[in-house]
Amino acid sequence: MTQGAGQGPEVERTATLRDFRVPAYVHETGAYDQEAAPGEAGRPLPEPPAEYPEDYTPTQRDLPVIHRGDTVQVTVDPAALAAARPADGPGPLYVVGDVHGYLDELVAALREQGLVDAEARWCADNARVWFLGDFTDRGPDGIGVIDLVMRLSAEAAAAGGYCKALMGNHELLLLGAKRFGDTPVNSGAGTATFQAAWLLNGGQKTDMDRLQDHHLQWMARLDAMELEDGYLLVHSDTTSYLDYGDSIEAVNDTIRETLTRNDADEVWDLFRKFTKRFSFRDEGGADAVRSLLDTYGGTRIVHGHSPIPYLLGEVGSEDGEEGTGPVVEGPHVYAEGLAIAMDGGVTMAGKLLVQQLPTEN
Repeated sequence: MTQGAGQGPEVERTATLRDFRVPAYVHETGAYDQEAAPGEAGRPLPEPPAEYPEDYTPTQRDLPVIHRGDTVQVTVDPAALAAARPADGPGPLYVVGDVHGYLDELVAALREQGLVDAEARWCADNARVWFLGDFTDRGPDGIGVIDLVMRLSAEAAAAGGYCKALMGNHELLLLGAKRFGDTPVNSGAGTATFQAAWLLNGGQKTDMDRLQDHHLQWMARLDAMELEDGYLLVHSDTTSYLDYGDSIEAVNDTIRETLTRNDADEVWDLFRKFTKRFSFRDEGGADAVRSLLDTYGGTRIVHGHSPIPYLLGEVGSEDGEEGTGPVVEGPHVYAEGLAIAMDGGVTMAGKLLVQQLPTEN
């Protein structure tokens, strides 16, 4: 796979990640989960210490799944939504799931929705676009993705619309790896470092080499949540946001202040909480969603982070044959219709989702 135009030399696509795992203790009260994915093909990972505690998160690999019958797959016709939208009202609202460095797939998905033209320039007038976080790691061009989103933000504003982004756990991970490197942090389950966690979760050396101050500043200023047209937009399917404030403004301010203090342990704790997942599934999932909606407003929550192929129990084959990957047609609605999942699993040959949402729900 090649990178987008102007994004540097051709880079071979990262090996398909068909064995991404989620720790077992995501279901345990008070515990944090940590994604653990194999590193880039051909690049050795850091050697783990001789003795980690049994529940040390970066090396745990097991996979809880939700079966197809437990979720509802939905598609929304953009043409029908556009026809129903008042001519003098706000522009259409779109959300973008986890990108993880797959720049070409992102541009193709944006073009399919009519948001950018053949040169990847904004062409959607007053449309509103929210990226749900996780721009880097695993894929070949995370910095190219950030550069594109930053440019589209300026172009959209000039056209009367906007293109904005939320903080994902991989933004926190990359910030931590750059700021703190191999500095030991208190993981709650032994000693860990941001550098080791970043590599174990698909950190790409090319991204780190190209990371500049303006990228770091942009990531550190991202909001953690926002409310649009009755949708509470977040990155992670977790209730950990409640730990940071009882209003959207308070949560966003607290997280920015935490990053400003530049304390490695505090940032690690923030990263770990953002990495929790599956709070909205199974028994009690709808109540967990309601706890966020009651606190922050909105009638539905929209999130990325947990790939839909795992929510469906479809993770593809291990032999990499064409046509055997996870099947993702669009977002999934679950938790009694209160939650919409947007991570199509692009890192495992799934689909990078760009979806228009109804302006009334």
